[in-house]
Formats: sequence, C-alpha cells, structure tokens
Amino acid sequence: MRPSPGERGAKAEERARIYLEQQGLRLVERNYRCRQGEIDLIMQDGKTLAFIEVRYRKGTGFGSPAESVTSAKQQRIAATAAHYLQSRKERKMPPCRFDMLAIVGPEQQNIDWIKDAFQTCF
Repeated sequence: MRPSPGERGAKAEERARIYLEQQGLRLVERNYRCRQGEIDLIMQDGKTLAFIEVRYRKGTGFGSPAESVTSAKQQRIAATAAHYLQSRKERKMPPCRFDMLAIVGPEQQNIDWIKDAFQTCF
C-alpha cells in the first residue's frame, strides 16, 4: 500500500529534522499553525531562529522542490513567522532567517539545504 501524500510529507519533515539536527540545529517547534499558514520546522541555529519550509518531490520531472515555493507561499510563511514571534514572551526579537530543505528521491536521499532562501521584513 502506497503512503498518502500526508504520510510522505510527515516522513520528509522528520527526515529534514534529523538532517538539520545532525548539522547542529535544535528543534524549537514543528508544524506551527495559525490563520496565516503553517511553518514546517522552527529550529535554533546558534543565536538565529530558522523558519524552515520542507519540500519533497519523488523526482524533478516537474521541477525542483525549491521551485514550488512561490512568492505567495513565501508571504504566508513570513506572516506565520511574524505571528509566531509576536506570540513569544521574549521582548527582544532574535535574528531570524527563512530556510528551505528540498528533498528529492523515492528514498528521500538527496537533500539540498538552502539557507536564507528568501528575505522579508517584519
């Protein structure tokens, strides 16, 4: 039986979390949701808070996973990140960045970590 798209997405996010933790990042929150949208992973990279969008594709016949993050999707991620930051009790905003993890292959073996994939102003 083939896994559902939701199951494949959850597996890709878990694969991304493990990969990023191996690179020294620490998980802060996963699947943060609000009215504006969802952020797959929020991780601490030193003093920087990284908002991470995980994209998975079985192949690149229809383009790379990174190409599927449109400007509208970027705006939703940024709005969700702003909501997350406003909901925190800390007064000082940490340095932040928006990363993308593009995973390709039926076994999710090819990972491309794009740090600072896009910029935004809060």
